[in-house]
Amino acid sequence: MAEATLTISSRNYSSWSLRGWLLCRMAGLDLAVELLPGSDASTRAELLHLSPSFLVPRLDHGGIAVWDALAIAEYLNEIRPEAGLLPETPSERARCRSVSAEMHGGFINLRSALPMNLRSLHRGFKIFNGAKGDIERICVIFEDCLSRSGGPFLFGARPTMADAMYAPVCTRFRTYDVALPFTAATYRDTILGWDLLNEWASLAEHEPDEIEELDMEF
Repeated sequence: MAEATLTISSRNYSSWSLRGWLLCRMAGLDLAVELLPGSDASTRAELLHLSPSFLVPRLDHGGIAVWDALAIAEYLNEIRPEAGLLPETPSERARCRSVSAEMHGGFINLRSALPMNLRSLHRGFKIFNGAKGDIERICVIFEDCLSRSGGPFLFGARPTMADAMYAPVCTRFRTYDVALPFTAATYRDTILGWDLLNEWASLAEHEPDEIEELDMEF
């Protein structure tokens, strides 16, 4: 029997499910995954950005339930500090938490205009002004973190909670053919080549559910 259970909605569409799963795998949890059906009303509302869901991602571990990706990250850092979900120095831990929280609470235009869809690719996609501002800010975050750490991940040689939080954005950059400056494009490619992300994407390929509104031709 697995040590912990993570409840998710969709591997193909749910950025929050991906974040929770990456964090659990980075922490080395022996993990079982429970997938909610696409027909579930709250699942569909979450994927269509109509309302937040308090069901996913949800981690059940040793009788403790934790939901919300950022809460899961902090919980895992408490029980598995050796996993390195936060950097070593206080200043970099503060920066890592700050950029993670910025992703958690912001970039609404990006989320709505460029929904996560791992199985799709839209060449020459037209990006409107609202999302452009979010993309520019994310590129600034990437440049700042990588110039300080030296990469290849945001805070150095190994991924932290910040990389888990920004990984779905990197998949959106590929899906919607977003032109990026060199540093951001290099980081995007690092994340797209991450073995954990590729494991998740491979499972998403075989996911049966499709959501018409998210698979429409843009």
